[in-house]
Amino acid sequence: MKFPDLFDRFISYVKIDTRSEHDSKSFPSTAVQFNLAHKLVIELNEIGLTGVNVNEYGYVSALLTTNQKKKMPVIALIAHMDTSPDVSGRGVRPVVHYDYDGADISVNHELKLAVKDNPILKEKKGKTIITTDGTTLLGADDKAGIAEIMSALNFLVKNPEYPRPDIRVLFTPDEEIGRGTDKITIEEIGADYGYTVDGGNLGEIEDETFCADSVDINIRGINVHPGYAKGKMINAIKIAARIIETLPKDTGAPENSDNRDGYIHPNQLHAGVEEAQIQFLIRDFEEDALYERERLISEIVDKVKDEYRGAEISMAVKESYRNMKQVLDDHPVVIEKAEQAIMEAGLTPVRKGIRGGTDGARLSFMGLPTPNLFTGGNNVHSRLEWIALEDMEKAAEVILRLMKGWTE
Repeated sequence: MKFPDLFDRFISYVKIDTRSEHDSKSFPSTAVQFNLAHKLVIELNEIGLTGVNVNEYGYVSALLTTNQKKKMPVIALIAHMDTSPDVSGRGVRPVVHYDYDGADISVNHELKLAVKDNPILKEKKGKTIITTDGTTLLGADDKAGIAEIMSALNFLVKNPEYPRPDIRVLFTPDEEIGRGTDKITIEEIGADYGYTVDGGNLGEIEDETFCADSVDINIRGINVHPGYAKGKMINAIKIAARIIETLPKDTGAPENSDNRDGYIHPNQLHAGVEEAQIQFLIRDFEEDALYERERLISEIVDKVKDEYRGAEISMAVKESYRNMKQVLDDHPVVIEKAEQAIMEAGLTPVRKGIRGGTDGARLSFMGLPTPNLFTGGNNVHSRLEWIALEDMEKAAEVILRLMKGWTE
């Protein structure tokens, strides 16, 4: 299977700044995401899909109708348009390394993509590696997924005899800040099963995510002129520091956990003498363990309240998403079809959990079972992000074989 349009599509997408923004009150969080959305609308119409639309919230949707006469499930292909707010995505300059020689890649005079830190690079010798110039992220998360879906759709239209079900296409905004499904319903998507194309290395199917909550702590102290503060000042900065410092060292943090370890992560701190706010991200694959971590924070807050009488400290828990495996285990066919497609593409299926979340986690609990398929991307959210073109081609091939599989 050939995808001659895949490279150009991907390069054109990553050059469009679509960075989302945590603190924005608008939806989507940044207007620049519409720039890619409008481009995708044009391209979907050019390919020949129907019902192509971008709505007021930035969701791009379209339909490719089946070429089969029998009844079968409707399948959604989903990817997100935004890039992480943690690293700049403005002015992305992709660098193409043809016929990669297997050695370290000098991204710029400061940054090096070292094989010892990226052992998977050893498997990519002879392939076409795409990096940035080291000043921005690349945006393969998830513009690789978009390009792979678009190229697969283009193939299906140009090869009308290739079997396919009804395919609903959905490109979402604001996935990176956890809002990717906030303004969409299952009825609007109109599918029976879905796949996000937003994963990592070749052959991976992600059927499990963290359970995730955020914990917001608000602290109100008392500010007095520091020269006359004895017995009067209650410093909210010190209270915030005390809460963070009191966390047991063995509870897990992002910097010392992996595999199935959960963690408590102080993600944001805004502090002055009179007021301070802490946001903790709580993550665990098991829901009971998630609640245990939240109980621990509550106990710490109560303890610090006793130490700083006169301060006001409140705690609020906000649910983010739950482990999609709870839903997917009830729909084994959606994983089985993906594994079969991966094997037919000559790859070995690898099931793994995501140490994070996807739109698919929320969609699964909304009623659309949606595991995550690989894109080939590596070092996401980083100036050392990279991807191999040939891996993207394999991802597009898997999408095609998966669509055929749903007709059988």
